[in-house]
Amino acid sequence: MKISAQEEYGLRILLRIARDNPEDGLTIADLSVAEGLSASYAAKITRILRLSGFIESTRGKVGGYVLGKKPESIIINQVLKALGGALFDQEFCEAHTGALKLCTNSIDCSVRSLWRIVQLTLDTVLEKVTLKDLMDSEMDASIILQRMMEDQLKSLEERFAPGN
Repeated sequence: MKISAQEEYGLRILLRIARDNPEDGLTIADLSVAEGLSASYAAKITRILRLSGFIESTRGKVGGYVLGKKPESIIINQVLKALGGALFDQEFCEAHTGALKLCTNSIDCSVRSLWRIVQLTLDTVLEKVTLKDLMDSEMDASIILQRMMEDQLKSLEERFAPGN
């Protein structure tokens, strides 16, 4: 599995806007220089983030982009899905049928079960992570994310323990 450049840069742009949080916002030029992106690529990503409601554009002589919601209201799973979509969804199987019209495993597919559980696990974790959780230092974010993972593992252990 790979994280796309669009997802990576989209999160970085969102974090840049959240951390810098200037009154008038950051321009495409500001974001482009700060993240080492071409202006056109930064514009493409900000457009996606704006249309998804994560950022808003400000008008005027020094207009730019500001957060459209509070950092604690921006769920990372929703951001990643807006930038690149889910890792696995129902259309996935339809898109990977090989040279046939229907997949040869469409009735009984253990691989589909694997991708569903991977997507469920990702969704479960990423639904709990907000932009606010990522705004501090890498060490602070690591501690927050580690605690989330430990809580998630405990929950899974309890859920699948014998007798449940």
